[in-house]
Amino acid sequence: MHARLMCGCVNISLEKILADVGMSLFDIAGKTALITGGGSGLGQFMAKALAEAGAHIYLVGRREDRLKASLGGKDGAVFPLDLVEPGAADRLFEMVLAHGRQPNIIVNAAGINPRRPADEISEAEWHYTVDLNLNVPFLVSQKFVPHMKQAGWGRIINIASLQSTRAFENGIAYGAAKGGILQLTRAMAQAWSPHGITANALAPGFFPTELTAPVFADQAAAQRLANATAIGRNGVLEDIRGPLLFLASDASSYVTGQSIAVDGGFTAK
Repeated sequence: MHARLMCGCVNISLEKILADVGMSLFDIAGKTALITGGGSGLGQFMAKALAEAGAHIYLVGRREDRLKASLGGKDGAVFPLDLVEPGAADRLFEMVLAHGRQPNIIVNAAGINPRRPADEISEAEWHYTVDLNLNVPFLVSQKFVPHMKQAGWGRIINIASLQSTRAFENGIAYGAAKGGILQLTRAMAQAWSPHGITANALAPGFFPTELTAPVFADQAAAQRLANATAIGRNGVLEDIRGPLLFLASDASSYVTGQSIAVDGGFTAK
């Protein structure tokens, strides 16, 4: 039997009230989300998930054809840009401004992992990897924070990694940058959360994307990683949807400066 509240002559289902409140907490309809790295991998899926939840989406990346394919018929726009180039954050800001809608959700998903041994990685590879994975999330977010402050509401979602806290073979530049993402996220929260802007990170485990293609190409290695989780499998893209919508919505209004591991318990073992 459903619990009911009596209000005059109206019977109100308590379950319906709780369901409606719960749905409104995760509601991002009408919000505008900017996703870097939105043309492939986790960025592409997260753009799709945000669009399906009702957000207007801006996709940023180097490959215009991939961005357009990701956008499809969704409500939004694409901005082809190499964010590591000097002044790229300024150019992105001007492009977005000309489009007429300021983002109030930013997902910093662009990333690269050259997978080089520490003795062999070049200076250029080191700088590009750290720039894209660590510097760009700050520079892009910084540009749009004034609008979020004015609105009194904003969500910044960075992408951390298993390598934020653990060292992996051939991952020195990527790991250094992703370790920095944790502290960047905390510092963003300290600076901007008094203005209604939360800053958090998602730390995915192993998911099949372009970035992890070399790992999943070796079935035995992929199975060893699955066995290292508490759940017993590697991630599928749909596993990201719930944590993403949580951090992008009012459901996480009192959560900031945190990193949420979406890794099947890999880091719990």
